[in-house]
Amino acid sequence: MPSWQPRLVENARMKYLGIVEALEADLRSGRVAQGDRLPSQRAIAEALKVDLTTVTRAFNEARRRGLVDAHAGRGTFIREDLEQEPARFFDGAPRLDLSMNIPPQPVAAQLGTRIPEGIARLLSSPRGMLHLHYQESTGAEADRMAAAAWLRARMEAVPASRILVTGGAQSALFALCETLFRPGDRIAAGALTYPGLKAIAAQTGLILMPLAMDGEGIIPDAFEEACRTTPPHALYVIPAIDNPTTATMPEERRRQLVAIARRFGVAIVEDDPYSPLLDQPIPSFADIAGDITWHVATLSKCATPALRIAYVVAPGGAQALRLAGVLRATNLMASPLTAALASQWIGDDRLRAITTAIRAENRERQKLAAAILAGQDMAADPRGHHLWLRLPAHWRAADFADHADRLGVGIVPSTAFSVGPPPVEAVRVSLGVAPDRAVLEDALTVLSGLLAQPSLGVRAVV
Repeated sequence: MPSWQPRLVENARMKYLGIVEALEADLRSGRVAQGDRLPSQRAIAEALKVDLTTVTRAFNEARRRGLVDAHAGRGTFIREDLEQEPARFFDGAPRLDLSMNIPPQPVAAQLGTRIPEGIARLLSSPRGMLHLHYQESTGAEADRMAAAAWLRARMEAVPASRILVTGGAQSALFALCETLFRPGDRIAAGALTYPGLKAIAAQTGLILMPLAMDGEGIIPDAFEEACRTTPPHALYVIPAIDNPTTATMPEERRRQLVAIARRFGVAIVEDDPYSPLLDQPIPSFADIAGDITWHVATLSKCATPALRIAYVVAPGGAQALRLAGVLRATNLMASPLTAALASQWIGDDRLRAITTAIRAENRERQKLAAAILAGQDMAADPRGHHLWLRLPAHWRAADFADHADRLGVGIVPSTAFSVGPPPVEAVRVSLGVAPDRAVLEDALTVLSGLLAQPSLGVRAVV
């Protein structure tokens, strides 16, 4: 039986590191012993109220530090030879992380110079020091007007009074759920969906209802059937380059879902980080049905996570003020300095140039992945920075991810995205975090080699 009681070191730099540091501390104090079996990743996620991806990263880091060994079919155990070999890490091989879905940072984007230069210009302007002060929870009016200009590519002009500037999509989604729902309320989402939504649902007591999907996203008939039998309070959608399936809903599919939502009185939460990467914009749900849609548009996926800026378009001004009240209580405000930097980049067209450079780099990385993984069953969008790899019949997703991790490559299994039992054995492979294409090629080659070894099976140990 597992003996470790999962906990977090509260002052850790990242949540996943807090799990690892707690485990290390408990090893030193004798609360857990060599040879002890750890609880399952899912059990730890539920105990700590964190998403499964966070725990997966913690297990990966614990293996990197040589603290634990994983045995397919048996579980993960504290190593019994810690004193003799305390820091073994894949025989010295560097870690190749394809688990975090962030955009590549190509030279053409010039972020290394644009960020410090942009901040310097802001602070040296006549009113520059105001960017270091507190601001309204809705965001400064200038930043909301810049957001309206940025969003015009995917929706008709919206007034600044309907827009809020937030500290990233995750905090925006959490505040939205706190604003709109109560524990026990139901949110319909794709059977495979963003792990951050799953974490919010677990934290707030919301119920996620899985909807069947195809190559164009959520199937309208599945949504309509759910509305007829157990009506949800909202529909959650990722309309473009879906995470994890990479599907992009065509306009007709979006209009079908809107028609059903209107007929049954269901609100829509549109989480739309990837639309700026499309070559041609598709009308957003907020453009088609702005009166029932909450639109979330982060800059983390089309520019850089360092900005931590997301724009929320509410159905109306009154609803925006309601959300602002929750943001004030939970996050107070987005960073005024990074919000102003984003506005500056929108105004001088640098944000569009950064997105264009990222899109171009994504195309090259997707070509590389398609060549190395040729013949595999996978879905990808050439403009996006992840792919969805469906596994051969002899592999379970969790086992494949575990073997890949022990070979030094981090990926995310379908269990992290599943609402209910996993509908498919697959893994998400993120192409953006690798610092260059040579490193990416090495990581993808490892995965290709692992796929070609059916003898490993689900019970094998690398």
